[in-house]
Amino acid sequence: MSTALPDATAALAGGGAQRRESLWSKAAWKFRRDRAGMAGLAVVLLYFIAALGVWTGLWATSWADIGGGKWEAVSATHWFGTNLIGQDIFERALYSVSTAFEVGLVVAVMATLLGALLGAMAGFFSGRFTDEVILWVMGVLDSIPFYLLVAAIAFALEGNPYAMHVAMISTFWITTGRLVRGEVIKLKNLEFVEAAHAIGVPEYTIILRHIIPNTLHILLVQSTITFVAAIKSEVILSFLGLGVKDGMSWGLMIAESTFEVLAGFFNNFLAASVLLFGLVMAFNMFADALQDALDPRQVS
Repeated sequence: MSTALPDATAALAGGGAQRRESLWSKAAWKFRRDRAGMAGLAVVLLYFIAALGVWTGLWATSWADIGGGKWEAVSATHWFGTNLIGQDIFERALYSVSTAFEVGLVVAVMATLLGALLGAMAGFFSGRFTDEVILWVMGVLDSIPFYLLVAAIAFALEGNPYAMHVAMISTFWITTGRLVRGEVIKLKNLEFVEAAHAIGVPEYTIILRHIIPNTLHILLVQSTITFVAAIKSEVILSFLGLGVKDGMSWGLMIAESTFEVLAGFFNNFLAASVLLFGLVMAFNMFADALQDALDPRQVS
């Protein structure tokens, strides 16, 4: 017993850590060699700096002010022109960057954490009551159309500004949960997990300290995918009137431009669409490169 215990402890301490260290070092080397991924990351960082400036009040503070005339052309004063009531389109588009990042970050972080926890529990207790309950919840939420669920939650919360966040988190964690569950079913049979069982580590401690850390490559990729999905969903929901209530969003700008386009004024529509396309495209490039770099089949 005196020799078995140190062996089990060593396996517990070193097995999972060595696996993670090897994966991350190879993934970092491969990601740096991906030019498209690095370019996408650079563009995303530029957008994040723009959002950070809005959050700290450095710019776009007068996005709601009426400082010009109706549908003014592009000028040194109004870089993207003005809208129907004379508001600066550039400042409104810039402010919308912060809205996109706020929604994307909150939803991505919360949905990933929820998916990691429930997916790990389902995988660790696969075939047992806990697994069956979590799979049933996944199936139920998957069967409800996303936009109907958002409308139902918005109605239930009586116009709460976080209804959209709650609806997205309630659905976006499912894919992450399923991927984590499949990975955990494989991980729980590895030696370092068996060593943890042998020395009497509680099951939930094994899940939190030794299982979930070994699924970080999945969680990181899924969080980037969820981030993009949240931004696109926010724009669509805001366009439909179910999203942002207080503030500004690219979806609201596109909704406002509906009648402007008919009148031959495209600045509002183009500003929102081009900035949305740029962020989504850059993040997709970053996410694809990250997924390739963290694929165990390619970095092993």
